Amino acid sequence: MTYTHLTQEERYQIHNLTRQGIHLSQIAAELGRSSSTISRELRRNASARGYQPALAQDKATQRQTQRRNARQFDPEQWQLVELYLRLSLSPQQVSDRLALEDRLSISTEAIYQYAYANKAQGGDLVGYLRCQKLRRKRYASGRERRGVLKNRVGIEHRPAVVDSKKRIGDWEGDTVIGGGRKGVLVTLVERKSRYTLAHPLRSKHSAGVTQAIVDLLRPHRHACKTLTFDNGKEFAEHEFIASCLRAKVYFAKPYCSWQRGLNENTNGLLRQFFPKGCSLLKVTQAQVDEAVYLLNHRPRKCLGYRTPHEVFYNLPVRPLTLHSVALCT
Repeated sequence: MTYTHLTQEERYQIHNLTRQGIHLSQIAAELGRSSSTISRELRRNASARGYQPALAQDKATQRQTQRRNARQFDPEQWQLVELYLRLSLSPQQVSDRLALEDRLSISTEAIYQYAYANKAQGGDLVGYLRCQKLRRKRYASGRERRGVLKNRVGIEHRPAVVDSKKRIGDWEGDTVIGGGRKGVLVTLVERKSRYTLAHPLRSKHSAGVTQAIVDLLRPHRHACKTLTFDNGKEFAEHEFIASCLRAKVYFAKPYCSWQRGLNENTNGLLRQFFPKGCSLLKVTQAQVDEAVYLLNHRPRKCLGYRTPHEVFYNLPVRPLTLHSVALCT
């Protein structure tokens, strides 16, 4: 098995999950890593103030840079790296996607160093690095305090094939709330491909959320077998959703967000475009489509650096381009 270094995104996930009191073995399972890797990361890269992901990334990058010989790239190659960074790809995604396209072999660390050198020269590349704080969840004793949804079917009854992520058609759904509880995004993500859909609303009343989910998934009804939600009242009309889409709906256990970890992580990625604390009342569908388009055309490590769009539609790998919002799918 080939070992790969933890990414900055994984370090933020570790930080978030450890703050929630999640056990190391559960964190390892969530990230697809070994428990020893997580334990070693916390031991080697923690500071006097505890584990801080940005500082941990800096420490790891410095060690890896010191172990490697610097390699020179020509301006045309750096222009290609810059192009992919400006598509909101992380340095690792840039590195591995270019390798997959057989266009350039460059390390993640070299790209980070280039971005920070660009900052020192007055450039803006660092602004495209995804370095965000993840919100801290309030966890209770697994008891739902908001009341039980009528005819709710728990995740324990969901078919085992959904956990395997071997088929297209299993979705997770959630809502992202704007600052001051102003505005909301309804988000859906397909488990195997990571393909994302989203729609802005003024509030998270169940009628609007229900209509948004049905409208988003109706064009993909042929690829909609199950949906998994949390226990929010905005999903009270789940039976209507199931009927419209001819799909089965399941609910995660209360205060167990890791059971919908993919959706939680995707919402975190959307925060790059709609930061926590900002109102979502004036966010337009065009703005949401643009953000979703970038996510769906961003290569993912878990997909072998294919994009969610390529996996969802079973498309061949092609060089990435930034299309007009009007071409979003």
